[in-house]
Amino acid sequence: MANVYEAVIGLEVHAQLSTETKIFCSCQARVESGKTEIPANSNTCPICAGHPGILPVLNKKVVEYAIKAGLATGCEISLVNIFARKNYFYPDLPKGYQISQYENPICENGFLEIITKDGIKKKINIQRIHMEEDAGKNVHLAEFSLVNLNRAGVPLIEIVSGPDMRSAEEAGVYLRGLHAILTYLDICDGNMQEGNFRCDANISIRPRGAKEFGTRTEIKNVNSFRFVEKALDYEIKRQTDVVQSGQKVILETRTYDSGRGITLSLRTKEEAHDYRYFPEPDLIPLQISQELVEEIKNVLPELPSQKKERFAKDFGLSSYDASVLTSSKNLALFFEKAVRKLVLKGWNILDASKPMANFLTGEVARLLNDENIEINQSKLQIDHIVDVVTAVKDGLLSSTGAKQVIAMAWKNGDSVSIIIDREGLRQVSDNNILEQIVEKIIANYPVQMTQYLSCKEKILGFLVGQAMKESAGKANPVVIQDLFMKKLKGDHNASS
Repeated sequence: MANVYEAVIGLEVHAQLSTETKIFCSCQARVESGKTEIPANSNTCPICAGHPGILPVLNKKVVEYAIKAGLATGCEISLVNIFARKNYFYPDLPKGYQISQYENPICENGFLEIITKDGIKKKINIQRIHMEEDAGKNVHLAEFSLVNLNRAGVPLIEIVSGPDMRSAEEAGVYLRGLHAILTYLDICDGNMQEGNFRCDANISIRPRGAKEFGTRTEIKNVNSFRFVEKALDYEIKRQTDVVQSGQKVILETRTYDSGRGITLSLRTKEEAHDYRYFPEPDLIPLQISQELVEEIKNVLPELPSQKKERFAKDFGLSSYDASVLTSSKNLALFFEKAVRKLVLKGWNILDASKPMANFLTGEVARLLNDENIEINQSKLQIDHIVDVVTAVKDGLLSSTGAKQVIAMAWKNGDSVSIIIDREGLRQVSDNNILEQIVEKIIANYPVQMTQYLSCKEKILGFLVGQAMKESAGKANPVVIQDLFMKKLKGDHNASS
């Protein structure tokens, strides 16, 4: 029955711009970094605190960053921009209104192309990108609430997609793609834990093939890609159950409880908000020259899609490996620097790229996803991966041992050589030692030996496995297999 319905998903992303100062005043825009947060309400002035009679002054860098985001997503750039007052009351909005854009956003009619895990390509429309100021932050305690206005006035762009996504997976791919573009442009640090890249998801269901939308719910402020996907999957199932039970989905705002894996109702919406938008009287219409747009366009950095093509061409990577490595600016930079180090050591670039990509898209990607962090936030360094790849090539580490070393380096940052010696992971490649193991296995398994000599070559895998077990996994499997083949070939010729 669930396949009778399809989801209709649209996302609204708020991205904090990495400017030095706020959007309408000279207060610093960065209010926290990691676990360090400046004292509450110490980073404010009469403008961002909303005192009567204040006059905002637009930050030029905010405009330039918004244009960059628009150009990178194929948007049309509006040369005439109108700021508007979005009126609503909330304790962290002391003016009683937010300065935003309404009828004349700076960017419109763009798109982002996504590729699902099944290789299906799809264009997600970006309806608009507009500039606005952030509100403050409410801190709710047991018996009262406090308001911190440090974040008030921090510059944001809001990126509004069309209702074009049909699954949680598509939404996750879109979000990751958008996050990559903004971080590649260096206009947003993308830190979701600090709320610098956050998402509101609008979702409804409808009978498959229907044209009209169902009643939507909004899931507010989800702060990780995985949580967005899990929240949408839960909401699809919840709404489907509601409809199939004969009830109606109600228009409401919900939140995602990551601990319980469910969405919870925050408030119902009897009707759409009436924000009573009107032009901001203290800001004249913004006139942008086409020359400025062209100037910004000419200095755009290499974007994820372009880097993916280059990685596939220059490093001989598969489309999948190139996609994973370029999904994060930090991971792509890590990969390139690591390969460059191996090339400086005399490696062929293709020989260096493939094993490096295998470890980064495999074990390292798993660790990054588990902790939901960027590679530059971990203890893993370029030298760790370079040394692991080198050790595997030199026969000092098995592929299994390499994964163990990476996991330990990730955890404590110790050098590869220290971990190998401490954990006894050094692979044995000495022919004299391994020959003794091979001869012991041959003596212990005469039946399998006879089968192998009768042209049942699959038995070789079994014999190698027994030798690996005998060596407690420390034997070099390539050397072991070579010794078996030489020994057995000699025995076969002798018996002939």
